[in-house]
Order: sequence, then structure tokens, then C-alpha cells
Amino acid sequence: MAGQSSKSASAAKKELVFTVRRQEPELVVPAKLTPRVHLSLSDIDDQEGLRFHLPHIHFYDSSSHFLQSDRDDPVKVIREALSEVLVFYYPLAGRLREGQERKLIVDCTGEVGILFIEADADVTLMQLGVPLQPPFPYLEDLLLHDDVPGSDGIHGCPLLLFQVTRLTCGGFVVGYRFNHAMCDQIGIVQFLIAVGELARGKSLSVPPVWERKLLSARDPPRVTFTHHEYDELVDGGAPLEDLVHRSFFFGSSEIETLRRLVPSPEQLGRRCTSFDLMTACIWRCRTIALGLEPNEDVRVLCTVNARNKYKPPLPTGYYGNAIGFPAALSTAGMLCKEPLGYALKLVLEAKEDVTEEYMKSTADLMVLRGRPPFTGTRTFSISDLRRVGFRDVDFGWGKAGYGGVAKSGIGVKPRLFDFYVSGKNDKDQDGALLLISLPPTAMKVFEEELQRLLKKGYHILSTL
Repeated sequence: MAGQSSKSASAAKKELVFTVRRQEPELVVPAKLTPRVHLSLSDIDDQEGLRFHLPHIHFYDSSSHFLQSDRDDPVKVIREALSEVLVFYYPLAGRLREGQERKLIVDCTGEVGILFIEADADVTLMQLGVPLQPPFPYLEDLLLHDDVPGSDGIHGCPLLLFQVTRLTCGGFVVGYRFNHAMCDQIGIVQFLIAVGELARGKSLSVPPVWERKLLSARDPPRVTFTHHEYDELVDGGAPLEDLVHRSFFFGSSEIETLRRLVPSPEQLGRRCTSFDLMTACIWRCRTIALGLEPNEDVRVLCTVNARNKYKPPLPTGYYGNAIGFPAALSTAGMLCKEPLGYALKLVLEAKEDVTEEYMKSTADLMVLRGRPPFTGTRTFSISDLRRVGFRDVDFGWGKAGYGGVAKSGIGVKPRLFDFYVSGKNDKDQDGALLLISLPPTAMKVFEEELQRLLKKGYHILSTL
């Protein structure tokens, strides 16, 4: 069925039992001496809502392996390439500490590095799932977490952790997590592509650029926008607990169906993308599923890449956080009662807020308000990772079968992020996967409401 969830695929994967043999975690340090400096993060990096580690996973088969036989071990190849790339990205081998007014500073001493774990699993890539879709029930087997004390803190802890796991079929899995305060998704892909280039014996195509002062607060700081994403509510609502994680597939037919439920571009006064359509739909369905009171305010928080919003654009190679989080605001009653075009218009207007001045206003707000967190549980936060380039990361074995964020419901409580990623359904069709986390009862209602909305659109489409 269109818009179907990955429930059946996940159920099959849960039955899979395999053993992973890990070596002790080790530190990978830069291959050469690097500068001993103290570097300040930008005020876009340095916000409470980005102080967490974000897990990712990439799956590779052995069919397109071009390396010679003496370099055919992915563990050895990737470990050496990481050491070499840290010469250029040496801040990622450092440690964070807080300065005055909670300002995050990277201590680059040249004596520390990133964590690396070598592992072997008695399972094949095919057994891990077809198609490969989050959520992955075996994630903790392929990305060690709790057994590395102090590895996922913010201060004085490694900024990156990698686990490379060989599979019995010759394929392998690269699991990793990174401290979001250091870079955004575009930045980590730039880093991974650099690792892949060095692993394949090439030079860096895009040298890294630090320049975090470009996104730091002005002197004096001044807030010039209304930032609903950081509203401080007297009653922020209880955090969502006992979450279940699911993925839902949106192909071209689902997108066309949603398009039939909203006004034409001429009526909206602007063109809407698949992101806009899906986000409006999911925001509405999610709000209905949570059963909120009609007079309660609800928000949708969209992640927007701001690199080209600056004049001139940020320099190529900038790998810090360069993202805005504009929020649209509505009452739950209006969102659930009005046609889908109402939610779509709010999403479009929120995204249009992101300009160079908006980003400067955000940085200034961080300084003036003590780096506030994102607003809480009545906010739907969504990040679109479909075109960031995770699948293009090539360590010498070609593109990943799946590459990207490992699960939804990640972030600093009470604000957790959901995601769109590129993926396939069980018919091998390309499309978008919505990774979403909700309490069990709400997830059931969400799925029912999503299917109801899509059926309404199919009915309209079939009568045309």
C-alpha cells in the first residue's frame, strides 16, 4: 500500500540473531603533527539544542571493490584514512570545554583523537534486510554505545566514534556518531567524503574551512526576528516517553496524491516541494495523533541550509553548523480542522524566513538569552537529509546500500528530531523515507490518519 510503514520489514529483522566480536576501542590520532590551538565554536554551533551525538550507519557490499589484495580490509583502510584526514580536520580530534557564559571551545592538543572500534559479525548483508531501512533493531550491535564510558558526553569526550564491522559475505558496515555542536549533516558528509578520497588514494577535493566567526553573534547583539523555535513556555508539555520508531515510504505517487489535496501554485503564490507537502501532511497527522487540546499552540520546526543565504555565500568547505530552524505556529484546532493547504502555507512562510539577517538574529539570541533549547513537545521537528550525499560516501567499495542517519527521535530532550532520508520500498522503488518516533498509541493513530489522508487524495486523483 502507498505510504506504507516498514513495520513488516522491521519485524523480520527482529528475528535475526547474530554475534558481533569487537576489539577494544582505540584512539585514532592525526597521522602528522597538528596545530595546538583553542578554537571557539560559532554561536549557531553553540546552542543547547545541538549538544548531542547523532548516530549514522552505512552498509557496503564487496561487488565494486577496486582496491588491491594487500589493502582489501575495510577496517585497515578506513582506520588509516581517518588518521590521515584528521591532519586536515584536526579540530574533530580535539575535546570541547565550556568557557565564559557556556561558550564552547575546542581544545586541539594533538594528543587525543577519535574513538575507533574494529568488529566482525557472523551475518551477511542480505540477512540484515532488503530493503535496508531504519529503524535497525540491531543498531547497538553495529554501533557500540553504552560500553564505552564517557564517549557520548559533550565536555572532554571524543567528538567522533566509528565502528567498522566486517560481514561474512565480504561486505561491511560503518557505524558512527558525531557531536552535532561541531558540524551539521552537510559538514559530516564533507568529512566522510574526504575520508573516502584518501582511502582511495586521492587528494581532498574540498579543503576544510573553519571560520566559525562568520556565524558568531554581532557586537552588540540584536534580535531582529521572532524566533518561535526558542519560545519559552510556562507549560511546555511533558516530554514524549516510551517512543516507538517507524519509517513510512513516500514515492512519486504519494507525493502526487498529496499535491492534489492542496491549492495550486498560483493560489499559494509560490511553488511547493515534496518536503513542503510531506511536512504539512505529517505535522497535521502527528498533531491529531497526539490528541492535543484545540487551543494549544503547536509548531513545526524545519531545518534549512543557510550556506547560500549569505551574501557572499559561506566559503566552500565550511563544515560547521550553518542551518536555521524556522518554526511555523498554529493552534492544534486550526491545524486539524482546516484543509491541508493551511498547514502547507505556514510551512512555506516559515522556510522563507531564513535569510542572512535571520541567521545573525539567531546567533545574537543565543548570546542574549543564554543559549536556550528548542521549544518542547508540541513541536514537530523535521530535517530533510535526502540530498545531503550520505549514500555517495565511497571508501573504495562503491556507494552505500543505505547511508545516513540511523534512527529518529534523537536530540536534546524535550526536543527530538525526525528525518526524511532517501530509501527504497519492498518493490525496489526510490522515494523518501519518513523516520518518525511517537508513543505507541499515538503511532497507531498517526498511521491511520496518514492512510486516511492519502486515500482521500487517491480518490480525487482517480476522478480526474
